[in-house]
Amino acid sequence: MDQAFGYNQLRERFPRFKYLDFKYSVSANSLKVDYNFAIGETYFFNPKIQFYGDARRLLLRNKALLESMLFHIGLTEMISYWKTTCSPIIEIYPYAINNEQQKWFKKLIYNGLGEFFYINNIQPDPQSFVTFEIHSNEYLQKQKIDLSEGYLVPVGGGKDSALTLELLQSKLVMPMMMNPRKAQIDTIVAAGFRNDGYMKVSRSLDPTLLKLNSMGFLNGHTPFSALLAFVTLPVAVLSDKKNIALSNESSANESTVPGSDINHQYSKSIEFENDFRSYINTFITNDIRYFSLLRPLSELQISGLFSKLSAHHLGFRSCNAGSKTNSWCGKCPKCMFTYIMLSAFLPQTRMEQIFGTNMFDDPGMIPFMEELTGIREVKPFECVGTVAEVNIALGHIIKSADGKTLPIVLQYYSENIEIIKTEEVLVSKEFVDTNHNLTSEEVLIIYSHLNEFSH
Repeated sequence: MDQAFGYNQLRERFPRFKYLDFKYSVSANSLKVDYNFAIGETYFFNPKIQFYGDARRLLLRNKALLESMLFHIGLTEMISYWKTTCSPIIEIYPYAINNEQQKWFKKLIYNGLGEFFYINNIQPDPQSFVTFEIHSNEYLQKQKIDLSEGYLVPVGGGKDSALTLELLQSKLVMPMMMNPRKAQIDTIVAAGFRNDGYMKVSRSLDPTLLKLNSMGFLNGHTPFSALLAFVTLPVAVLSDKKNIALSNESSANESTVPGSDINHQYSKSIEFENDFRSYINTFITNDIRYFSLLRPLSELQISGLFSKLSAHHLGFRSCNAGSKTNSWCGKCPKCMFTYIMLSAFLPQTRMEQIFGTNMFDDPGMIPFMEELTGIREVKPFECVGTVAEVNIALGHIIKSADGKTLPIVLQYYSENIEIIKTEEVLVSKEFVDTNHNLTSEEVLIIYSHLNEFSH
């Protein structure tokens, strides 16, 4: 996408980005946080985050831990604003961060903005694209806090977090939502929670950011899941839950652009998960555990397990284009991917009930199918599964048609790619990814449900 201002031009014009400070207030109902960022002396940003719940307890339990968590949220939130100019120097004022911390955030910015750099045709030098300038002598110390063994589960409204809630239903679980939408509420209700039985977080962007976007400053994807990771920390303390259970799967590890490190889902990958766990254990606290319950599973396995959760089928949503209207647009790669995955396990009559249409009858979906299956070089910049499992799903769907006339998308696929021979069992415990951070008890939960599915 062409920009009104070029990368190098903006860096020369705006050489300094500033993380000026953060301020917070605590009440019996909420924790309100204001961040202040600036591009030089020209543009100023004041994004806000509000955590709902009695935050007085959090403040009394460990004020130093609270301030550390809020400071780190700011370090991640600032990426959305820094990217508008990609200023070569980031000045940090509230607290000091050492060389190891600077290296960690430099990696997050570089890899988390991989898609942003790719789409904007930017090739930054990984060593010199940004440096930190520290304006404080005060370092935050790692803190201790006692929390219960329960689980905090961020809920996005899609099939993944719905499955996590169902898998953990025998545990002490608290759902969490940021800027809740209907699909998220529907998910927790279908899982047996009250419609107000969750931890709520509100995040608001500074309107100046949208103004700069409209003026032609640099714009693009940022690592939202990394921000969410830091946001979950104070929520875990507010809800007295030691374990933060994400719903990121093994498929998130595959690069979006083959042969590169560019991954739309970088901050959902096992690499980021391990980096984040190491960071919080080194610099924030050892007493909060962050992991993804679904990490051993592929998108295909998740779809198979989700296909059995009929109470969730009509309420879940994964379409970004339709998020504001709580709908499936039926015209985007995310809709196409979800449709393919679930069609491997559900009859077309049920699929049309869920999506309101048969996407395999729409020739406009062929380009998205080509991206998802590797016919085209680059996968969609969306949270989708691997090329291999999409091909396995399509092969199974066509095989199951048993010679019947295929709809246009499936017919096109069958004529243009060699159908992969699929196993009879699409959801098998033999294909569980062992690169994860689950306990042995949590692994048993995964295996027991895979066993139920295969029987």
